[in-house]
Amino acid sequence: MIFWNIPAFLRTIQSQRHMFPVICACSLGTALVWYDFFLYAFFSATIFPRLFFPTLDPYSAIIAAFTTNFVGFVARPIGGAFFSIFGDRIGRKSTLVMTLLLIGFSSMLIGVLPDYQRIGLLAPIGLGLLRFLQGIGLGGEWSGSVLLSLEHGDEKHRAFWGSWAQVGVPIGLLLSTISAIVFRHLYPDEAFTAIGWRVPFLLSTILLTIGLYIRLRIPETPPFVQLLASKQIASSPLLEVIRRYWRPILLCTLLRSGENAPFYIFTTFTFTYLGQTSSLSPEQIYFFLAIASLVALITIPLFALLSDHVGRRRWYALGSLLMGVFAFPYFLLLQSLNPWLIVTAFVLSLGLCIAWLYGPQAALIVSCFETRLRYSGATLGYQLASLTAGGPTPILATSLIAGSQSTDSTFFTSIALFIVIMSILSFLSALLLRQA
Repeated sequence: MIFWNIPAFLRTIQSQRHMFPVICACSLGTALVWYDFFLYAFFSATIFPRLFFPTLDPYSAIIAAFTTNFVGFVARPIGGAFFSIFGDRIGRKSTLVMTLLLIGFSSMLIGVLPDYQRIGLLAPIGLGLLRFLQGIGLGGEWSGSVLLSLEHGDEKHRAFWGSWAQVGVPIGLLLSTISAIVFRHLYPDEAFTAIGWRVPFLLSTILLTIGLYIRLRIPETPPFVQLLASKQIASSPLLEVIRRYWRPILLCTLLRSGENAPFYIFTTFTFTYLGQTSSLSPEQIYFFLAIASLVALITIPLFALLSDHVGRRRWYALGSLLMGVFAFPYFLLLQSLNPWLIVTAFVLSLGLCIAWLYGPQAALIVSCFETRLRYSGATLGYQLASLTAGGPTPILATSLIAGSQSTDSTFFTSIALFIVIMSILSFLSALLLRQA
């Protein structure tokens, strides 16, 4: 199908040359957001327990650090609700500038935050507060980036254009893993714990500057300009979308369960597990993540393009089944503790299963809402899953291991069954979802 029409697709790309700066604005801005978010997630498994929760035993300290990580997930729907009002009233572009500034400055402050030995309880409190502000910014970022790309693109390739905001996720993951590898190499163990981990957060100013420069030069999306011209702007978009679209919001939240919960098992929890049980160094684990991220950079837009041709709901439903089937093999690969099998698990989980769902996800969610309420509806549907699925998952998985003081197959079976349940929810939601 699609492979027989490559010349036609290339002609479409040529006719859509105006999309290249839009794609850069979406991908780089989202990359900054996820770069900072992933850095925090990585260090909450390794560095933060020692610096900010030194009075707790190792597992309790990790769970406490994951709890501050969860604060960011709690903040995401709150930030989404707040910024979606601006997104549907003053525009996608202006709102994206605000979210980028908020998360950029929050991340820089994390880089200079004193630890527990210097300021006591104020250290973990400050860490949680800055993570909350990060989450507020991220909550409003996703829908704006997706809409900026999708509303500038043509109708036939909605999933493809919308996927470029999703591509910012593996870019951010790749940059954060490279940054962690480089500075772990430059700073010995104690020096990295003392100062080295702070440098990657401070370097986010570079991405912030580039992202702001590009976003300020991008015009507002044509559909929103038309809304302004016709004076059809919603006066209370958040309340109206909840009243009129509560069912699609709920279905979009459940739709993400089979992607969001496994994603944080494949990244945050897996990093903790391998660090506790394997002989792999943090640098090796970061390197495996970088390889998987590179694969996802290719597969996300590819799968989005395929879904535009075979049907987005059908593609997503099939991907949800694939995720459920992969749950048990994933943990078998991890338990082998063989580096080659572990990197295979990383590539298959992030580069295949997650990318399969990421590709059409943006277009699938956005298409459930009319233009005047699109920012608010898509934001709520997307970000509520962070609260119900993504945030609690690493805490739940780590608690299972800590409670058993072992890593036998019984507990991996429990986590794998959890992924299967989340995947079934996504599958059923994809079947029930309808376009606005």
